[in-house]
Amino acid sequence: MPPYIDGFLLSIPRAQLATYRAVVEQVAEIWKEHGALEYVENVDDDAGLEGTRPFADFANAKADEVVIFGWVAFESRAARDLVNKRVAADPRMEALVSPLTNGERPIFDARRMVYGGFKPLV
Repeated sequence: MPPYIDGFLLSIPRAQLATYRAVVEQVAEIWKEHGALEYVENVDDDAGLEGTRPFADFANAKADEVVIFGWVAFESRAARDLVNKRVAADPRMEALVSPLTNGERPIFDARRMVYGGFKPLV
């Protein structure tokens, strides 16, 4: 079966990037332990191409935020569903998510996160 990709786009405060990175490095390992083929997160580096809409606009990023673009690759959609179920049940995830708060304010607002599952086209 062809690979299946979960893609996501989110913004976080630039000042929290080091904390976010430390957490998602561990999150990536958990996803791979449960069967993900690849887990990748990237931080924006180039504002965009003239005549196109930049990711920062689409992510509704504030002036003090950076945009994160990432994906998780799986063997298939069925494998994705199983891996995500296992990750959600992994007790390590709850412990890792709690450092993503800065006092009462979360580092990122999941309601602003863009997410989707993608099957191959080309």
